[in-house]
Amino acid sequence: MTAQRLKDRVAVVTGGARGIGRGIAERLAAEGAHVVVADIDAAEAAVVAAALGGGAMAVPVDIADAASVAALAGAVEARHGRCEILVNNAAILDAVGIAAMRFETYRRVIDINQDGAIRVTLALLPLLRKGRESRRILNIASIQGMRGARDAIAYSTAKGAIVNFTRALACDLADEGIIVNALSPGFIDTRMALLPDGSGHEHETEWFREVYLKHGRIPLRRSGTPEDIAGPAFFLCSDDARYVTGQILLVDGGVSATF
Repeated sequence: MTAQRLKDRVAVVTGGARGIGRGIAERLAAEGAHVVVADIDAAEAAVVAAALGGGAMAVPVDIADAASVAALAGAVEARHGRCEILVNNAAILDAVGIAAMRFETYRRVIDINQDGAIRVTLALLPLLRKGRESRRILNIASIQGMRGARDAIAYSTAKGAIVNFTRALACDLADEGIIVNALSPGFIDTRMALLPDGSGHEHETEWFREVYLKHGRIPLRRSGTPEDIAGPAFFLCSDDARYVTGQILLVDGGVSATF
């Protein structure tokens, strides 16, 4: 049983039906928040919300569609009339290098991973302004938005934009008392880690085990879990982070500390 340190705060988590989003939603709910599980997969979002209990609700949303995002904001307003925590987590992966990349595909990744977070923020900001104490925006970036990597042009570009969106937004909203930060996860064991050919997870491959685990490219010598992200996410959404804003916290097992 947790201390319920987020009791009665309204938290919207995009991409909350699985992976990192679900891990964060579960932790926020355990801390007493009324969680809105917002996901394009309406059925899975409903399953997660039912499991969370405590006033959780599921709202289907396509963050690439302005009308769908507006409907999400409307649903939150109708149910709660306010919002204290917004977690911009929803994203897609496109593991394609420049040689094979199509501009249309690139734009799709940008529209979801970059513009989608901005769309949701703009739509939920009026409800955050109506929120009670300790209002938070938490963006989920990536180490690929802070470091170079092969076959990650669109994803890295979008996540890099999220990094500086976080910093700039923190400056804009500081006078209103809204805290804005981001997490940059490393290799996390979620559905995004599935190999393109469907043969398994990247963490299970021989090259990953040899380079990242055996030889310590990840100093902690394991891939992360959604629960590993949920703890830092809770911290940045809690009162303990009241003097932390505009920051990008890497949660990567130490991979960014090596070279």
